[in-house]
Amino acid sequence: MYGSEKGVQDVTIVTGRVWYNPLTENVYEFPTYVQTVDYPKFTVNAKDGSIFDVDPTLSFKVKDNHSPDIFKKYRKDIEVITKTTLFNYIRDAFRIEFNKYSTDSIISNREMFENAVQKHMQILLDKEGFQLEQMTSGILYPESITQAINAKNAAIQQAMRVENELKVAQAQARKLMVLAEAEAKANELRKQSLNQLLIQQQFIEKWDGKTPIYGQAPSFFKSIN
Repeated sequence: MYGSEKGVQDVTIVTGRVWYNPLTENVYEFPTYVQTVDYPKFTVNAKDGSIFDVDPTLSFKVKDNHSPDIFKKYRKDIEVITKTTLFNYIRDAFRIEFNKYSTDSIISNREMFENAVQKHMQILLDKEGFQLEQMTSGILYPESITQAINAKNAAIQQAMRVENELKVAQAQARKLMVLAEAEAKANELRKQSLNQLLIQQQFIEKWDGKTPIYGQAPSFFKSIN
């Protein structure tokens, strides 16, 4: 192919080994397999101005029979298109969607946000002759947000720890109360036993060794009937 006006009609799709004249023809390779690209990290702003880092990874493939159309539009090989054009598409997709969400909304609706970005990218790539297989955002929260989240999680963990300690203390208090009640009952029983023994001891100390006589028969205890 030669000349600046060569169009899609000048493009021939071939597979396997190709013989060509390097003086009049160029060969551009468009892989049909899924390609995965790890793009450089970039920053975007949320609706409220917070700055987020995005470190995306994109998996895609050229749609069947769309290689001539892609070449006609971009006049570049797939590697250059991937590193420049598709990277710009990704940045635009994230920029547009980030401008729709506040920081709190992004954090609270992370899955919904990422689905929106992926859908935006899928529609865009489809129009350009590409098929989106998978995309990960690699979103990194601002340091202030990360610190706030960590502080919140720490507070929640502390509250849970205090609650657990309170439950343990309450359980121990109930245990002590049960032990105290049991001890009190035991003391009461011991007291009653001691009182009975004390009465018997006093009786023995005052006894003159003779069996008291109540009525006509000797007996230690007087009948009260």
